[in-house]
Amino acid sequence: MRIAIALLSGLIFGIGLALSGMASPDKVIGFLDLTGRWDPSLAFVMGGGLVVAMPFYWLAARRGTALCGDALGEPGERAIDARLLGGAALFGIGWGIAGLCPGPALLDLAVQPLAAGVFCAAMLGGLLLSRRD
Repeated sequence: MRIAIALLSGLIFGIGLALSGMASPDKVIGFLDLTGRWDPSLAFVMGGGLVVAMPFYWLAARRGTALCGDALGEPGERAIDARLLGGAALFGIGWGIAGLCPGPALLDLAVQPLAAGVFCAAMLGGLLLSRRD
C-alpha cells in the first residue's frame, strides 16, 4: 500500500509539473531573473501547490500518522548549522544555474535525457557524498 501511495503521489506531482510547465528550466530561470524578463508563474504554482497540500498536511498532523499508518517523518535534528546552510546554498545555486531541481530533473529525463541525466548523476553523487558521515 505504501508503494502505491508513493507512486500515486509522485505521478500526481509529475503531472502537475508537466501541466504547469515547471519542468522547463527556462521557467525557473525566468523566475530568478529579477532584473530582466521576470516570470512570476513559478510563485503561483508553488502557492497553488500549498493551497492543495495544506489541508492534507493538517489532516495527517491531526491524525498523527500518514495515510498508510506510518509515523509522520519529522526531522530529528532541528538545529540550523553550517551543514544545513551549506546544503541549502548548494541546492539553490544548482537550481539557479541549471534551472532544475530533483522533481523536474526526473521528469526531464524523458524529454532531454542527456542534460537531465548529467544533472541526475550529479544529484546522486551529491546524495552519496552527503551520506558519508
